[in-house]
Amino acid sequence: MQATQTMRKLTIAKAMAEAIGQEMARDPDVLVMGEDIGRLGGVFGNTAGLLDRFGADRVRDTPISETGFIGAAVGMAAAGLKPVVELMFVDFFGVCMDAIYNLAAKQSYFSGGRVACPMVLMTSVGGGYGDAGQHSQCLYATFGHLPGLKVVVPSNAYDAKGLMLAAIRDPNPVIFMYHKALQGMGWLGTVPGSITRVPEADYEVPIGRAAVLREGTDITLVGLGVTVHHALDAARALEGDGVSAEVVDLRTIAPLDRDTIRRSVAKTGRLLVIDDDYRSCGVAGEVIASVAETGVPLKAPPRRLAHPDIPIPFSPSLEHHVLPDGQKTLAAAREVLS
Repeated sequence: MQATQTMRKLTIAKAMAEAIGQEMARDPDVLVMGEDIGRLGGVFGNTAGLLDRFGADRVRDTPISETGFIGAAVGMAAAGLKPVVELMFVDFFGVCMDAIYNLAAKQSYFSGGRVACPMVLMTSVGGGYGDAGQHSQCLYATFGHLPGLKVVVPSNAYDAKGLMLAAIRDPNPVIFMYHKALQGMGWLGTVPGSITRVPEADYEVPIGRAAVLREGTDITLVGLGVTVHHALDAARALEGDGVSAEVVDLRTIAPLDRDTIRRSVAKTGRLLVIDDDYRSCGVAGEVIASVAETGVPLKAPPRRLAHPDIPIPFSPSLEHHVLPDGQKTLAAAREVLS
């Protein structure tokens, strides 16, 4: 990154909108579709200002039919366009999973590589707002499990812009999962650490590469999206205990950067994974398996902190009781260290 580049502090929502707008200006084949993404600029702010810049032909408000407009996006991608389509809440995937997985993810495979699917599906994830079990899930592992899809989850605005630019330019379908608690929308509240300095200029964050956000020697804390910030909070608290915690931000679920995880755990000998998706068959378990199956020597059994295997409660007191947070991460890390 050049020192002369103009840097501003942006929210993830503004970083996403800037990335999409820059790529639409550069490439006339890029267009955006979804519910309320035009005049409103997206419920979560991801497309703010794009309708005025590019018009209704390239910024298309759709009917409430995820099956219809996501299926249409797959067809557009097959025809050579580069649609960025929003599934407002990831929980709605059930009505359009056929288009996502049986069409988009497999298009290149079924055509022997002759028909690509350069499509980005951006979708909100995460609870904490009393929105109950149909508007609060993460479902990271649901998409990370499926061959043919790339899956990214930014924890900050710098990564959000770079990952979005990389996603739009990728010939494969990319699922771009953004956490509500990090978006920077006033009515949601925002984790301050997600608002970062972002260059105005073009840059990419490579898909499939994790980031070590904090170096450490005693324990590795692995997170994604909002749980990266839980890990950072815990690492700062552990420093007061005389413990040096390393924090790894996965950034990408598929492909998963197993090498960075293994190198970190080989150095620290201890591992805690924080994941706000469901516990069983999840990303946290996959991270632990990636370490265990290669025989990295451990000083303590690895541990995962995740959402229990129950639908997300509507009651705020019950919901916050089961969601991971910084204090639960700190307590779990101390147990691993003990």
